[in-house]
Amino acid sequence: MVKASLLRKDGNCEWNFFSVAKNSSQSSSSSSGSQRTVSPRKDPQGEVNGLQFMQIFIHLLKSNIGTRFLGLPLAVKNAGLLVGPVSLLAIGVLTVHCMDILLKCASHLTQRLQRSLVNYEETMMYSLETCPNPWLRTHSAWGRYIVNFLLIVTQLGFCSVYFMFMADNLQQIVEEAHFTSNICQPRESLVKIPVLDAPFYMLTILPFLILLVLVQNPQVLSVFFTLATITTLGSLAVIFKYLIQEIPWHSSLPLVASWKTFLLFFGTTIFTFEGVGMVLPLKSQMKSPQQFPAVLYLSMSFVIFLYICLGTLGYMKFGSDTQPSITLNLPNCWLYQSVKLMYSVGIFFTYALQFHVPAEIIIPYVISRVSEKWVLFVNLTVRTALVCLTCFSAVFIPRLDLVISLVVSVSSSTLALIIPPLLEIATFYSENMSCVTIAKDVMISILGLLGCVFGTYQALYEMTQQAHLSMANSTKGYT
Repeated sequence: MVKASLLRKDGNCEWNFFSVAKNSSQSSSSSSGSQRTVSPRKDPQGEVNGLQFMQIFIHLLKSNIGTRFLGLPLAVKNAGLLVGPVSLLAIGVLTVHCMDILLKCASHLTQRLQRSLVNYEETMMYSLETCPNPWLRTHSAWGRYIVNFLLIVTQLGFCSVYFMFMADNLQQIVEEAHFTSNICQPRESLVKIPVLDAPFYMLTILPFLILLVLVQNPQVLSVFFTLATITTLGSLAVIFKYLIQEIPWHSSLPLVASWKTFLLFFGTTIFTFEGVGMVLPLKSQMKSPQQFPAVLYLSMSFVIFLYICLGTLGYMKFGSDTQPSITLNLPNCWLYQSVKLMYSVGIFFTYALQFHVPAEIIIPYVISRVSEKWVLFVNLTVRTALVCLTCFSAVFIPRLDLVISLVVSVSSSTLALIIPPLLEIATFYSENMSCVTIAKDVMISILGLLGCVFGTYQALYEMTQQAHLSMANSTKGYT
C-alpha cells in the first residue's frame, strides 16, 4: 500500500506538524497493518532541524493546561484543604510515571523490532504482538483499534469543549461590557443583557480555527504555540495576583471533605491531565530525543505546581463560594475581563495541538485510499470536516459539555492510568520482570479503573444537578 505525502511543494515533501513522514511500503498480510517511520526534519543542507528543548516544553505545557484547569479550586473544595493538594500531587506523579512507562515501552520495542514507534497506538499493537500470551498476539491489532478510538474520542472531545469555552467567554465579555469599567465590582451584582447566543460565537470562531488547522508548517505553529503560552501564563499571572491579595483565613474550611465529594475531585483531576497522547509524537520530533525525559519531568513538574497552587489558593480565597470556573469568582472590571480573553486566545491555539492527534490517525488512513493527485485535497477536506464536526457538535447537542465529561472521563483515565501499566507488563513480562513491578502496575491500573468509575459518577452527578436546576427554573417561570 502506498503512503503518499500529506503535502507536496515543488516536488518535495512539505512537512506537517511534528513532521511525520509517510514512506512508501509494500502491503502486508500481517495483522500489524500499516507502518510509520519518522525522523527529524532536515534542512536543504542536510542538517537536523527538529524541535528544540524549549519548544517541546511549551507544547507539553500547553497540552496540559486546558479548560478544566480553571476548575481546580472547586476540585480542592470537593477533596478538602489538606487532602486536595496532596491528592493532586499523587495523581500528577502517577500520571507522569505512566508517561515515562509509555516512553520506556516504545524505546524498548524500537530496539527489539528495529522500527520507529512514533505514537501510542503503534506501541500498544507491537507490545501485544511480542507478549507471551498467544491470544493477545493473535488479536494485537485490536489493541491499536482500541487506543485509536479512545484517542479520537478524547482529543475531539477536548476540541468540542474548547469551542464551548471560547464561545462562553466571548459571550460573557460582550454581555458584561455595559457594566465593565476600570473599577472592579462584585460579579453577583451584575444583571446581564442577553445579546447573542453562544452558537453564534461558535460559528464566528469556526472559520479561524479551520485556517489554523490548515497551517502545517512546524515553525509557524511553534510561533502560534509560543503566543498561546504567553497569553495563558499572562492570564494566570493576573489570576494569581488577585488570589494572593489579602487571602482570608477560613478556619471552618475542612481539611478532609466527605468521600462523596472526593469522588467528584478524582473525576475532575483525571480529566485535567490532557497531554498523554502527545508524548510519543513530541519525542519523535525532538532534535535531541535523549533530552526528552528531562523536558518531560521539568514541564510536568511545573504543571503540577500550577495545579496545586491554583487549586489551593483559589479555595482558600473564595471558600464555600468557589465556583466551577475560577473566572466566575473574579470581580468585573477590564483587568479581569482580559483574563478571559487571554485564556481564550491560549485555548484557540491549543486547539491545533489537541487536534493533531486524531488528525494523524484519521488522515493517513483516508489518503492511503486515494490516488496521489487527490492527496492534498483530501487532506485539507478531512481537516476542515473534523473541525466542523467539533463545532456543530457543540452547537446542536444539548449540554454537550456534560456528555463529553461522561465519555472523556472514561477514555482519559484509560489512556493515562490503565493502559500504560498493562503495556509495561505485556512488554517486559518475558524478560524476568520483578514481582514488585508487576504488583505496582496492577495497582496503578486498578486506580485508573477507579478513576473511570469516579469520573462517570462525577459526570452523572453534574447531569442530574443540571436537570434539577432546569426543572426548578421551569417551575419558577410557570409560577
